[in-house]
Amino acid sequence: MVADTAHTHRPDSATATAQWVADILRDRIVKGVYPPGSRIVERKISAELEVSRTPVREALKLIDADGLITISRNKGAQVLQYGAEEALALFDVIASLESLAAERLAERIDPETLDRLEEMHDRMLTYHKVGNHSDYFDTNSEIHDLIVGACGNPIVTETHRKLMARARRGRFLAIMKPERLQEAVAEHEELMRALRAGDADGAGRIWRRHLLHTGATVAALL
Repeated sequence: MVADTAHTHRPDSATATAQWVADILRDRIVKGVYPPGSRIVERKISAELEVSRTPVREALKLIDADGLITISRNKGAQVLQYGAEEALALFDVIASLESLAAERLAERIDPETLDRLEEMHDRMLTYHKVGNHSDYFDTNSEIHDLIVGACGNPIVTETHRKLMARARRGRFLAIMKPERLQEAVAEHEELMRALRAGDADGAGRIWRRHLLHTGATVAALL
């Protein structure tokens, strides 16, 4: 069962509402609720989320800018598919960014950040154990985002944020492959050991391998 944020508290301002709708649509695209090629109909989303069509239209512009959909006059909004070659190119760049982030974080990690990562890591392992793929994926994404966000380099953080909108769908596909899932969990364990030891070279090397493995899995699935 895919968790959905549609029933959470609606924001008050128009901009925040558009962002809230965009987050819901983005999550559904990533988790395959709206598969590649499917249409996102403004009217239906507006009725379902009980908002006017204006924030839905603005939300669609936001996810169009992320490269998740294409908007045309004839067909409206359609979910894009990316191919194996693009997946490899995308994860090649993401592997470089995230490995740099892991390296920098290992050099400067404080006890509070390490505690947060330990808590997320334990939570992710629990979801993995019970086979809850949706919450496993969300927690896994939180870990990746925290490593990038806490690395101390705002350019890495901003570049990563733009690329990840397109890459998250691929990452969700990759966890559906059981042998890759086992391997990914082991790589997360390795990274935690490197961060605990403050091993910057090890953290960078492990995380680069982790992301390249994900990219190869996504490309094979596509």
